[in-house]
Amino acid sequence: MPGNIVYDRRTVVLHWLTALLVVTLWGLAQVIDFFPNALRVYPRSTHILLGVALAVIYMTRVVWRATGGRRLPPADGGLRGLAAKAAHYGLYALVLAVLVLGISYEAVRADNILNVFRLPSVAPGDKGLRNLLGDWHGTAANAVLILAGLHAAAALFHQFVLKDNLLHRMTRG
Repeated sequence: MPGNIVYDRRTVVLHWLTALLVVTLWGLAQVIDFFPNALRVYPRSTHILLGVALAVIYMTRVVWRATGGRRLPPADGGLRGLAAKAAHYGLYALVLAVLVLGISYEAVRADNILNVFRLPSVAPGDKGLRNLLGDWHGTAANAVLILAGLHAAAALFHQFVLKDNLLHRMTRG
């Protein structure tokens, strides 16, 4: 049964930290503009700093997966197994895209971080590029959330419909 084999603790922790940060960052991005202009620096700075944390966790996760993380056999073969593999690689690619676009957006935007320091801009005054990168960053983040939602729905399908205990792979490390 697939649920009897579990991922190692580091893989589980990195997975859930990634999920928590992705959801938190997306949610925070949705409410930044509700803050008055004078206070917007704080949620925006928090978003940026959590984005940096996500980048560090992402890099750690990729290195761990390539060097020491436990690899488990696929839970499904055939089309479901192929869809699962595509979703996993898609999530890795989309999160990387969001991170690269976020860094690029900040490289143009040059935000003030917590009223302590200002990031430098590589293209000061280029509002067109800033808006384009911001739109792409937001679109890629939405795509991550949609694919992550499908990933979670598939895990719940395994757990409660197929009853194969698959969810325990990522909860008992």
